[in-house]
Amino acid sequence: MADRIQKIVTKLPDLKSVTDVWKVADRSLARGDAAFLADLGIALAGAYGSDAGRIWQCRSVFDYLLRLLATTSGPGNVAQALRLVSSAGAADGKLDRYAASLLASSQPAKELAVAFTGHATEELRACLVHELVLRGAGVMETPGIAGWAMSPHWRHHPLGWLPLALSDVEGQPDLPSYGARGGSHSMPYDPSAGSKVRGDAGAHVPSAEETTTEAAAKGIGAAVANWAEESNGRIEARVFDLAAPLEAESVPSMLLGLGLECLKGAGKKTALSVAACPPDQAWRVLFAAASTGGAYNSGIRGAYGRLAAWQSLASLSGIAEGDPVEEVEARARECAWYGFGAETKWFERVAWDIGLAAVSPERRRLAMLAATDTD
Repeated sequence: MADRIQKIVTKLPDLKSVTDVWKVADRSLARGDAAFLADLGIALAGAYGSDAGRIWQCRSVFDYLLRLLATTSGPGNVAQALRLVSSAGAADGKLDRYAASLLASSQPAKELAVAFTGHATEELRACLVHELVLRGAGVMETPGIAGWAMSPHWRHHPLGWLPLALSDVEGQPDLPSYGARGGSHSMPYDPSAGSKVRGDAGAHVPSAEETTTEAAAKGIGAAVANWAEESNGRIEARVFDLAAPLEAESVPSMLLGLGLECLKGAGKKTALSVAACPPDQAWRVLFAAASTGGAYNSGIRGAYGRLAAWQSLASLSGIAEGDPVEEVEARARECAWYGFGAETKWFERVAWDIGLAAVSPERRRLAMLAATDTD
């Protein structure tokens, strides 16, 4: 067995196609030999170390082995997937997030309880809890998971801020589907979706003072930060205090009058589209942007995508950092939400365009987020 694995590992970087190696893995798992897949992946990570990610053959085979173990039901598959991810040569936070997303998408919660008693990092466990929550699993009713999820020792973790059940705003999140050879996810980036807001040219538009701070811009842009950091994305996140209450029919004129980079040129030859949307829709867009990423990346997966979506929703709503999620949801429900878009030079108009604005309950604060990305 060891000789067979060594032969594959040695020859892999010279292969023009890795489909035969995939077939070897398929046959081994069909025979019930999940350990072979984990052994091969661990050997790859050990042999090539940090270079493994740069060698496309190694990257492709390792990913296939992990996907196959994580998404295939069968005795021992979960344990071997965890062994692969937790091996010294493979372990890192990004891999933990990815593995948790794969496992939660395909394995029942009771099968994943082994992650909370066996070899798994605390990071993987934290991610797995919230990946399961996103998929509607009752983590508090699952022996082996409930005890860890309720223990106080991980409350300092960033994900410890999130509730252990889905909120009404989250509803039933759009989540990716995975298989051994790939996956798919939704792209709900239509700023004009919802009921259109009719602008009134004669409506009163209050004067506005920009109050954007670095912290506010970072919080508002949390959900789309990965677009700028890992792809070709642009972000505009700003906050304005208004001298008088803003009426709904004045929102289009207000947006055009704020001097937003994303709307330069709109309102003349280029029309501005504004649509009212519920906070549920805003959260759905933010979650998709964070969890699945932009044109050239895969996002930060479900658990951290959930965190980033709530951070953006909180900052857009005007909630202080660290306030309970329940308070964020209550405030978001009181705000008026709008999606907006225009065919300006700022927006790439490929597939990834976001325009969101939130008007506070007293209608004296407007916060906005625009983001765009391209391949």
